[in-house]
Amino acid sequence: MNAPAPLTDTAALTARRRRARADAMFLHHTAREEIQDRLELVNRAFKHAVVVTGFPQLWENLSADCAIVSEQETLPLQPAAHDLVVHAMGLHWANDPVGQLIQCHRALKPDGLFLGVCFGGQTLHELRACLAEAEVAQTGGLSPRIAPMGEVRDLGALLQRAGFALPVADVLTQRVEYKSPLHLMHDLRAMGETNALTGRLRRPTRKAVMTDAMARYQSAFGTDTGRVTATFDLVFLAGWAPDASQPKALRPGSAQQRLADALNVAERPLPD
Repeated sequence: MNAPAPLTDTAALTARRRRARADAMFLHHTAREEIQDRLELVNRAFKHAVVVTGFPQLWENLSADCAIVSEQETLPLQPAAHDLVVHAMGLHWANDPVGQLIQCHRALKPDGLFLGVCFGGQTLHELRACLAEAEVAQTGGLSPRIAPMGEVRDLGALLQRAGFALPVADVLTQRVEYKSPLHLMHDLRAMGETNALTGRLRRPTRKAVMTDAMARYQSAFGTDTGRVTATFDLVFLAGWAPDASQPKALRPGSAQQRLADALNVAERPLPD
């Protein structure tokens, strides 16, 4: 039995990232600033940090003596070698996101910190919908054009599956205005975020499909000034390598005081 084809064509993804331009990486800069803010909230100096990313120039020097490793199926990380691992802006393209998280977990020393950020949630939902509607209307078929995006709850659950303690997931929504849908697509190309799905259409898209999609986008998501909006959800993940020093939930029934006493209210039985 043949194994299913991977979701992402990694060779195509690498080629697209090589065409990325520094002046289009504003979302990476936002993500990096958020990661740095979160690190400042942790009362700890990280001495053995590493960043996993496909954009090394944008993420170097995240912290003192921070190493950079390339984003690939098998990460070049040594077990229990780092007190901080950051996975930066690549999990949405990973063929095995749980495997990526497990490898990051294994690379952490006890009580080491993992931070991740990737696109997720409602990212590019406007473009996804308009391209799909136009393609169905013009050709009667549908091809994958935008990578599926994980919801914040599902991505948080992956942290638990990977064995992280104290997992947290949250989302930062960025709504960006563009002159037109075509300007958005040009920006995605400059970000290195255009279609790298294995099942993508391997021939040029019909002009009628693109014309229809642009008209639908302008109609549904246009602003009063004639521009259009695009949504980018940055999902942030945090978790710790388990350690005996970390706080743990008390076992059920171990409380030493009744909740009613703590709240200074009368306790009443539930009605039958």
